[in-house]
Amino acid sequence: MEVKRRGDIDGVEQLTRYVDLLDRDPHLTPVRGVFAAQEIKPQAKVLAADRGIRCVTLDYDGMKGIESGAPRLF
Repeated sequence: MEVKRRGDIDGVEQLTRYVDLLDRDPHLTPVRGVFAAQEIKPQAKVLAADRGIRCVTLDYDGMKGIESGAPRLF
């Protein structure tokens, strides 16, 4: 899993390298990647999909519990 504030092609490339290296280990294979960011650029989504990597858009304010006033993650 790669977590970024802004997801771009460089993040997908980095995650691809991690997945490829981990997938070489017979105890871990098959390895799947998840690219998570607050904002993911369209080009990064296309590249991730082409490489079998799932994209997830994160709501940082929601994760922090800012709306409700009750912290949930940070």
